[in-house]
Amino acid sequence: MADAALRNTDHRPYPPPESPWVIRMSWHDLLFMHWPVPERKLRPLIPPALKLDTFDNNAWLGVVPFRMSGVRPRLLPDMPGLSAFPELNVRTYVTAGDRPGVWFFSLDAHNRPAVRLARALFRLPYFDAEMSCEPAGGEVRYRSVRTHRGAPPARFAARYRPLRKLPESRPGTLEHFLTERYCLYASEPGGRPLRAEIHHEAWPLRHAEAEVETLEMTGQIGVELPDTAPVLHFAQRLDVVAWLPRRVKS
Repeated sequence: MADAALRNTDHRPYPPPESPWVIRMSWHDLLFMHWPVPERKLRPLIPPALKLDTFDNNAWLGVVPFRMSGVRPRLLPDMPGLSAFPELNVRTYVTAGDRPGVWFFSLDAHNRPAVRLARALFRLPYFDAEMSCEPAGGEVRYRSVRTHRGAPPARFAARYRPLRKLPESRPGTLEHFLTERYCLYASEPGGRPLRAEIHHEAWPLRHAEAEVETLEMTGQIGVELPDTAPVLHFAQRLDVVAWLPRRVKS
């Protein structure tokens, strides 16, 4: 899976690292929910060394539920009970140098060991949560309640489903801006930014629709979502490899 994905890199804005990847995974039943947000609301939440990306004069805030499988380090087999679990992230988009990437405000996961490993290795704000992701009858039923000790509360519940297929996104389009990013950013305790490279095929996006029962994911960062319908995209599956983070050069 991983080696096959790395044979196709023409869609990337820059080549993947030449060093071996360190972890692989597959993402399933993923829903992108995005809202335009004034840049002034998110800029104070991002390290100064990173540029907040905008599209149509707005920053964009995403809530992304999905489930993972086949999560394992290089050269190791899948580990029952540890390699498959739901995940839910809250994110925006940033750039350092010429590399557009993702900035995570939070990542909730239904896997305590994975939460602690990701916090230690990737410096990402992962949190424990009770979660379920259940495909049934052509739709996905998703629920998440954060249980992490000392963390701000966060809850999400929705039903969502894929609609018609979209063509492969092109640079300059909103769907390309929101999805085709091949690194993620974090920060060290002193605020110095880190970059972890990732690789996958171009996103196989579809239109989507959703009925949201509970969406209490952005109060933790003091941002209220606009009273408008989100931009929705769906992906059935994407195979991904990732490299360990490195310091971003000044």
